[in-house]
Amino acid sequence: MRFALIMGFFCAAVQAEPRIVYSKSFPGSRPAFVLITLERNGKAVYKEAADDPQPIPFEIKKEEADEIFALAEKLDKFKRELESGLKVANMGMKTFRWEDGASSSREVRFNFSMDLDARAILDWFEKMTETEQHYINVERAVKFEKLGTNRALLQMQAAMERNRLIGLGQFLPLLERVTRNESYLNMDRERAAALIDWIKNPKPKADQP
Repeated sequence: MRFALIMGFFCAAVQAEPRIVYSKSFPGSRPAFVLITLERNGKAVYKEAADDPQPIPFEIKKEEADEIFALAEKLDKFKRELESGLKVANMGMKTFRWEDGASSSREVRFNFSMDLDARAILDWFEKMTETEQHYINVERAVKFEKLGTNRALLQMQAAMERNRLIGLGQFLPLLERVTRNESYLNMDRERAAALIDWIKNPKPKADQP
C-alpha cells in the first residue's frame, strides 16, 4: 500500500513537470511544418510532422531552458492573445502550448506578434529549428554524400558565427566521424576538427571583451 502511494506521488510529480510545445505551419516553405517539444530540463524533440517516424532528440543547456520557461511565464503561460492584428504577410502560423499535467493545456496561435517576450521566445525556437535543419544537412552529407560534406560544414559554421545554433553537442558524433575517417577530404577533416574545438571551447560573443 505504501509503495503504491509513493509511486502515485512520483507519477504525479513527473506528470506535473511543465513542458512547452511549439509548432509552426507554413505551407510552401521548407520545412512546411515543425513541432518541437521542450522539457523543463532542456531535453527536446524535433519533428517535421505530427507523426514523424524519425523524430530527432536533442538537448539544450539548462540555463537556456530556464530563460525560455521564464519567457513563457512572462506570457502568462500562453493564456493571453499574442497576434498583432496588423495586416502583414503570412509568416507561418505559430502555436505555443504549455503543458503541466493539468486537465487542459493552454495554447496561443499567431502569425505576427509585437510582444517583445513573444518575439524573444519565438527566436529561441527558430534557433532550434535552424539547428536541427543543419543537423539533418550535415548528417545526410556525412553518411550519404561525402562530396557535400565541406559545404554542409561551411553552412553550419556560418550559422554558428551568426549565433543561430544551440544544442551543439548533438553534432559531435558526426564531426568526430569525419575527423577519424581518412575517406573524407583533408579540408573536411580539418574543418570538422575546428568545429569540434569551437563546440567544446565556445568563442566569446562579439560584445564580450
